[in-house]
Amino acid sequence: MTLLASSPDIPTLGDLLERLGDIPAERVRYYPLPGTATESDVIDIEARENRLCELVDGVLVEKTMGYNESYVAILIATMLNQFVLPRNLGIVTGADGMMRLFPGLVRIPDVAFVSIERLPGGRLSTDPIPSLVPDLAVEVLSEGNTVNEMTRKRGEYFKAGVRLLWFVDPKRRIITVYTDPENSRVWNEDQTLSAEPVLPGFTLEIRSLFEKLP
Repeated sequence: MTLLASSPDIPTLGDLLERLGDIPAERVRYYPLPGTATESDVIDIEARENRLCELVDGVLVEKTMGYNESYVAILIATMLNQFVLPRNLGIVTGADGMMRLFPGLVRIPDVAFVSIERLPGGRLSTDPIPSLVPDLAVEVLSEGNTVNEMTRKRGEYFKAGVRLLWFVDPKRRIITVYTDPENSRVWNEDQTLSAEPVLPGFTLEIRSLFEKLP
């Protein structure tokens, strides 16, 4: 359901922020008015201001990622590409890869792998926001992310058809792996992570992601 700018179900700004996952107010774009935003607004703001926004219930929510989080995301994408590309398994995208999970819902995973079977015709789309669901979605947690925001994202990803989800926490140096919305396992930097069942044979030494972080 899309919010309306004057919805009686959302009487205050606090109610809106709670619905979006208790996110900080500074991440919510006031123009276009909450409840009226569209995919065109997502594209326009990225082109005009170089700011990435997700579209949630007609509201533009700015992505949050710092320097260290960006570094970790690039490392993960590089390691995935080194495995995926030689085997022609699909594509790996980074933190500006917009995806339409459902009509009116645009998410931007920090890293995503889409298998070749999920690519229409096995090729990339010309649509700036393609209707794609990643097999593997990776979110690198930043200070601006909230528990409720990530809980909502987790539910949306699996409802859309994501098979594997990683929440990477650079501050705690752990990766929480989900194979469904409710079941998870925490991996630490002394362990080697696999991407089963999405990418059999792929492994990632977790320590290598965090060893250069302060």
